[in-house]
Order: sequence, then structure tokens, then C-alpha cells
Amino acid sequence: MRMDRASFPADTNIDDSLEQNAKVTRPLTLLARLAADVQLMFRRPPRQQYAALCYRVKKRTNDVEVLLLTSRDTGRWVIPKGWPMDGRCSYEVAAREAFEEAGARGTVENEILGSYSYPKVLKNGLKVTCKVQVYALEVLEIAKNFKEKGERKVEWVSCDEAVKRVHEPELRNLILLFKRRMTEQLAASMPKQIPAE
Repeated sequence: MRMDRASFPADTNIDDSLEQNAKVTRPLTLLARLAADVQLMFRRPPRQQYAALCYRVKKRTNDVEVLLLTSRDTGRWVIPKGWPMDGRCSYEVAAREAFEEAGARGTVENEILGSYSYPKVLKNGLKVTCKVQVYALEVLEIAKNFKEKGERKVEWVSCDEAVKRVHEPELRNLILLFKRRMTEQLAASMPKQIPAE
């Protein structure tokens, strides 16, 4: 026995409900798209910060060390960084932050070494992404007194140890690139030895 639509007059209700469901899913899809667009409209661009990768070269061994410090809020190992300052160039801000946070003074490069991003929770609880431009700073002295003294741990470590301690993958890569650059520079500056006859 063959059955067709005529045998089931209630089938029209099934068709109607399918049609209604299709109408409901279309607006939901449209609402989801609108919600995503609204989220994009209100998403803030990354906040800009400037940092100093403070370093020193040990005279006897030519080993490169970098200065790490702990963040005041979470205690993570970081490099000195801060927000833009009126009237100061980005590399000047980086040098200023190195002094305020770690007491480090020296010669800062005016060309960007690289950048990294990290998530930050602001005082009001808002989570933002910060993009950090990093400048190399050769440390010539550490001040005895500076603004944030006693608020952080400050430590000189090898580049390899720094890579183990920092959490941000992009910062780790930046430290490794810096290590390679310094190794090449130091090797090029070493006097070539002439074999004795």
C-alpha cells in the first residue's frame, strides 16, 4: 500500500511548523551576526605601552644578562614598561620606566627592538589587550633610590633564564632574538687572534 500526502492531512501542520522553524532560525542567525558586529564595534583597540629590555654585558666573560622584575599585582616576572607620557618619545618612556621601576639608568636605543602583546586587568576590572613596543637599554648604573624601590623583586639573569621566567610567548621570542643579536655583535667586536708562528 502506497501512502502519499493526501493520506495524512495532519502533514500540513508539520510543513507549517518546519516553515516557522526556518523563519525563527533566520532571525536568530541575523541576531547572532548583529551581536557579533556590536561586539566588534565596542571592542577597544589594544592599549599601547613602552618597555625597556635592560641588559648588561659582563666584562670578563662577555655574558649578556637582562634585568627582570616582578609585577606589583601578580608577581609575574616582567620587564619595565608603562603607558605613554605627554611630551616624551616612546623610547624615552621606556627609559623612564626602567628607572622608576628598577632604578636602571643607561643608554636606550631609539629603534624598536620588537613588540609583544599581553592581557591586562585594569584597576576597574576591565580586561584589555596591551601591545608593548620594546627598546633595548644598556644599563650603566643602578640607582640606590628610585620611585618603586621595595615594591618589586629585581634580578639580573641570563637570557635563557629570562625566557624560562616570563609568561608571554612573544616576549620569550624577543629575548631569544636579542640574545642572538648580542652574541653576533660581541663576536664581531672581539679582536681576531693571529696564530703564533
